[in-house]
Amino acid sequence: MSPIMSPSTNETAAPEEIEIVTPALRLAARAWGPADGIPTLALHGWLDNAASFDGLAPRLPGLRLVCLDLPGHGLSEHLPAGGSYAFIDMVGHVHGALTALGWERFCLLGHSLGAAIASVLAGAMPGRVQRMALIEGLGPLSEEPKHAAERLTKALRDEARKRGRMTTIHRTREDAVQRLRAAMTRIDHESARTLVSRGLREVEGGFTWRSDPRLRLPSRVRLTEDQVLVLLRAIECPTLLVRCGDGYPFAPTAASARVAALRDATMVEVPGGHHVHLDDPEPVAAAVAAHLGALEPRDPEGAARVG
Repeated sequence: MSPIMSPSTNETAAPEEIEIVTPALRLAARAWGPADGIPTLALHGWLDNAASFDGLAPRLPGLRLVCLDLPGHGLSEHLPAGGSYAFIDMVGHVHGALTALGWERFCLLGHSLGAAIASVLAGAMPGRVQRMALIEGLGPLSEEPKHAAERLTKALRDEARKRGRMTTIHRTREDAVQRLRAAMTRIDHESARTLVSRGLREVEGGFTWRSDPRLRLPSRVRLTEDQVLVLLRAIECPTLLVRCGDGYPFAPTAASARVAALRDATMVEVPGGHHVHLDDPEPVAAAVAAHLGALEPRDPEGAARVG
């Protein structure tokens, strides 16, 4: 049977599973669209995986959309013993994936943690990012310097206490779906099933998560808000911000300052929760496709120019 084709969707509705080898890790990814499409790297949220973009990808024609499993997530390798999933190191791993892909100029699409990684990358290499679309995120979590000692103490203690601990085993896949929905503020049943389909592995007695348990350890250190703002001010590319009516409860003052730090930003608010790109991908896809150049440029309904 030939792939489903449509002028209003990506060139093929069937993704290609690819492997990206960096000096540090073997990373898995789902690639959508024609090889000569606009190079676009998609980065999912914390403890999600590349399937996070299964709803959006077929609705983004013209892109070569590579949806990465971040290190320790999905089908990607876990870090070796002694490794750490510090935020800034995740940025480095994504940069390694871009190098392996051989893309000199590209677009970025990120959700939540992936949006934080994308925005920091765009600030670190402003000349290489053409356009960026961020869903429910802009920059990483930050912290005042006065909390540094307390944070490091807690992180080291938790690392020692949880070392070698096994992850939870779920009797059935549906049990894992229900557990995921209970852990999230809001996500539809089918969306949870999509994430679980790539996020579980079978073990004796049932199923457990593929994700590295060390991803749940607290950060040893966080950037300060001043450092985050410096990185955001360095971004040169046009940036689309997609916010949800019932999404993550960002601190209004800090969020406004971050948006104001961007040189060229457009904000779109859509109804839904933090995983709206899975729950209701149509309005998100319309805004993202227009912004990344996959469709004729237009002002999506509800868009507000910032700055």
